[in-house]
Amino acid sequence: MVDEPKAPAGGGTPAPGTSPKPAPPAKPPAKPATEPEEWVSPLREAIEKRFPSALSDPLIFRDQPRITLSTESVLEVCRFLRDDPDIAYTYPADVTAADYPTREKRFEVVYHIYSFVRNDRLRIKVLAGDGESVPSLTGIWAGANWMEREVFDMFGIVFDNHPGLKRILLPEEWVGHPLRKDYDILKQDQAWVQANLGIKSGQ
Repeated sequence: MVDEPKAPAGGGTPAPGTSPKPAPPAKPPAKPATEPEEWVSPLREAIEKRFPSALSDPLIFRDQPRITLSTESVLEVCRFLRDDPDIAYTYPADVTAADYPTREKRFEVVYHIYSFVRNDRLRIKVLAGDGESVPSLTGIWAGANWMEREVFDMFGIVFDNHPGLKRILLPEEWVGHPLRKDYDILKQDQAWVQANLGIKSGQ
């Protein structure tokens, strides 16, 4: 009786006449997140320890954390986020807004801030109703100046104590704020076009 050939010890090349072991099945790729999850981190704990009732809706989506702050707390929380040496969010990367007309607080003012020390970003939301103002953060981040002006220009949101709050993209005399959901962009400001360009609006 002839013995069957055996594979060499040590997992080398199989002996002639034998089949290699099948490779283990590949792990399925991780599915991308489709819904925000609760944000749990030492940074959140540090904020809540210093300001117990200031923070709401701490969520994270695709590695981007976000928090919501009230108009009453946003200044002191943001100053803490800038000044604490272990946190040091010193760079305001962006200021924008969103309009949800059916909500009681229809506007979300959104700040994206960056920490060189931590090499990460944090998104801060502040809610405001129609006609309500929000505190300007230019006293904390001077770089927020023109970005807050753009939000004012496009959405009509007033920033209290801004050093020079006026339009930045449209003429001062322009009527309306184009990024509000109830603004009819096709009509534009026909009176301004007629008065300043001497033509009827093509829209």
